[in-house]
Amino acid sequence: MYITQLVYILDGREKIFNEFETIVIPIISNYNGRLMTRIRPTDDSIIDCNIEKPYEIHLVEFNSHEDFEDYQKDKVRTKFLHLKIKSIKSTMLIEGTEL
Repeated sequence: MYITQLVYILDGREKIFNEFETIVIPIISNYNGRLMTRIRPTDDSIIDCNIEKPYEIHLVEFNSHEDFEDYQKDKVRTKFLHLKIKSIKSTMLIEGTEL
């Protein structure tokens, strides 16, 4: 399964968000997952957009939905969720499969 996540950050909270990411991204591999790409779009890299520009776009692959759910419950990840709460305005999570 594939997860695409659009991440919107609260103004001035980039450092907190990056601290959270530094902790949780390595954990993905513990749950049969792989960060395929992490993109920070710029105004000149967007051809057309009808939504707010996200701070980052993540594409992550997991072997199964259960692996993704287990990752979300990881004890280290949940211990540092307060950093996510302090830094993220909103996210859009899109589930997909390879065709």
